[in-house]
Amino acid sequence: MTVNGKPVPTTQHIVKNGDVISHTLHRHEPPVTALPISVLHEDEDMIVINKPSGVPVHPAGRYNYNSVVEIMRAERGHAWNPLPCNRLDRLTSGVMFIAKHPKAAEDLSQQITQRTVRKEYIARVKGEFPDGEVICDMPILQISPKLGLNRVRANGKSARTVFKKLAYYPPTADPESGKSEGQEGYSVVRCLPVTGRTHQLRVHLQFLGHPIANDPIYCNRRVWGSNLGANDADASQDTGEDIITRLSRMGKSEVADAVAYHDEMVDEYNKKKAEKMSGELCDVCQTPLYTDPGEQELSLWLHSLRYEDSGGAWSYLSPLPAWALPPAGFEGPTEVGGMEELVEAVKDENPEIA
Repeated sequence: MTVNGKPVPTTQHIVKNGDVISHTLHRHEPPVTALPISVLHEDEDMIVINKPSGVPVHPAGRYNYNSVVEIMRAERGHAWNPLPCNRLDRLTSGVMFIAKHPKAAEDLSQQITQRTVRKEYIARVKGEFPDGEVICDMPILQISPKLGLNRVRANGKSARTVFKKLAYYPPTADPESGKSEGQEGYSVVRCLPVTGRTHQLRVHLQFLGHPIANDPIYCNRRVWGSNLGANDADASQDTGEDIITRLSRMGKSEVADAVAYHDEMVDEYNKKKAEKMSGELCDVCQTPLYTDPGEQELSLWLHSLRYEDSGGAWSYLSPLPAWALPPAGFEGPTEVGGMEELVEAVKDENPEIA
C-alpha cells in the first residue's frame, strides 16, 4: 500500500483529504498468441478487425489483460471503451466488429438480430469433403448448458448450414510439420451458417464425417470413437453422460481443450485448463506456475472469413488464414469468390438470407 506514491510506514497512518491511496495487484494470466489484432476497416463509428486465434474477446476466467477488449484499450488509451458487436469463441479467428460508441453498436447488433447480415466461415476438415453445395439441416441439442457441449439430436433446435469445398490436399501435405496428416488428407471448406446455434459449424461438420481437423472436442477419437461421431443422431448410441464421462477421464496431457465436463469439475478445470504444472513457483507470490499452453489451446482451424449486408451496403473480407492456403509443393486457391453461390443453394427456402 502506498499513499501519494510512498509506502505507508505504519498501520497508524492517518489519511488526509486529497491523499491518493494505491496498491499493486499481482496476478497470473495464460499467455496468448503474439499475432497482432489487425484492422480491416475503420471509420468514425466502427473498427473491423481480424481477431487472432486463441485470444478471448472479453476478460473472463483467468484471462483479463490478454483479451481483445483490453489489448485494444491498451493500444488506444485506457479512457476508450471498445464495444464488440459480434462474438467469436476464443479459439476462433476472423472478422469482428468493434463499435466506437453505443449507437453504432446498437445499429449493427440490430442488423445481426434481424438476420440482414450474412456471414461466411472457412474451416480445415478431415478427409475429402464432397463436391458441390452440401446442406446440413440437422437439429442441435445442448448437452451441457454450462459448458456449451452440443450434439445433433432430433429433439434439438433447428439448425442449417451450407458448405462448399474450396480445396482438397492429399495426406502428404501438412503445411506446418511436413508430416502426413492421417490417411485421408484434409479439405478447406467454406461455411455459410443460416442459423446461429452454439458450435453449429463444428457439430454439423462432425455429423457429416468431416470434423475440423484440430478440434479438441469434436475431433477426438478417445471421446467419440473411431468414426468421430459421424452420422450420430440417435441418442441410444451414446448419451450425453457417456461423452461427458469419457471427457472427464482425460488427463491434462491429452490434446483437448476440455479436460473435464462434469459440472462439479468446472471450477477446477477452469483453473488448470490443458496446461501442465511446471513444478516452479512464482518469485513474487509463490503461486504454482503452469507451462505454456499447447498448440491445441491456441488455435482452431475455423475462421470468420466475411460479414456482409444482404442489401449490399457493406462487406468486409479477411485474408485466408495460413492453414487454409496451399501447402508447399501444391497449387490451390488463395482467395474465395463471392457468397452468391452459397446463398443460391438455400435462398428459396430461406429468403431472409438472400
